[in-house]
Amino acid sequence: MTHQVHAFEPPERFVAGTVGPPGERTFFLQARGGGRLVSVALEKVQVSLLAEKLEELLTEAQRRFGVELPEATVPAGDNDPLETPVDEEFRVGTLGLAFDADTATVVIEAIAVGEAETEIELGESEEEDDPDDVEPDEDLDRLRVRLTPEATRAFIERARRVVNAGRPPCPLCGQPLDPAGHLCPRNNGYHR
Repeated sequence: MTHQVHAFEPPERFVAGTVGPPGERTFFLQARGGGRLVSVALEKVQVSLLAEKLEELLTEAQRRFGVELPEATVPAGDNDPLETPVDEEFRVGTLGLAFDADTATVVIEAIAVGEAETEIELGESEEEDDPDDVEPDEDLDRLRVRLTPEATRAFIERARRVVNAGRPPCPLCGQPLDPAGHLCPRNNGYHR
C-alpha cells in the first residue's frame, strides 16, 4: 500500500484544536491550503510537547542563524474552531521538527503510527545494526507543514490555549478534576 504525504508549504491555516467536551476531547492538527483540508489526531501531551519544542527551535534558530522572531506575546489570533468535516486521516505516532535556514522556515512533520514503530520500540527489528538502512517510517502517511516564524509563534500560542482549556488540575495531585471530583491519591483515595 502506498503512503501519502500531505504537504502544505505554506498552509493557508495550520492549527491545533479539539473535538468533544473536556475529559473526552480528541486533539487534532489541521492544515488547510490549495482547496485541501487535512486533520490528523494526536494526544494532548503531543500537542503540549510540540508547542514547547517549537519554542525551543525558534530560540535556537535566532541564536544560530540570527532569525528575527516575533514578540512572544502575539495578540489573540485564530480562535476559530476546527473546520468541518473533521475527518481523521491518521493518528500521529511521531512528530519531527526542523528549521530550514535557507528559507527561514520551520518544518513540522507528523508521521502516522505504524507497525514498524512498535517493532523498534520492542527491540524486535533485525535491521538496527546497519545505519544506512532506510527509516522504518518511510512507508507511513505523513503531514508536512512549512511555517514562517510568525506563523509558528501563532501556532504555539493557540496550542497552549487549547491544551490549557481542558479540565482544571487538582491542587494536590495535578490530575484533571471531573465535574463530580476525583479520587485523589494524595488524599488517601477520598473524593476531592
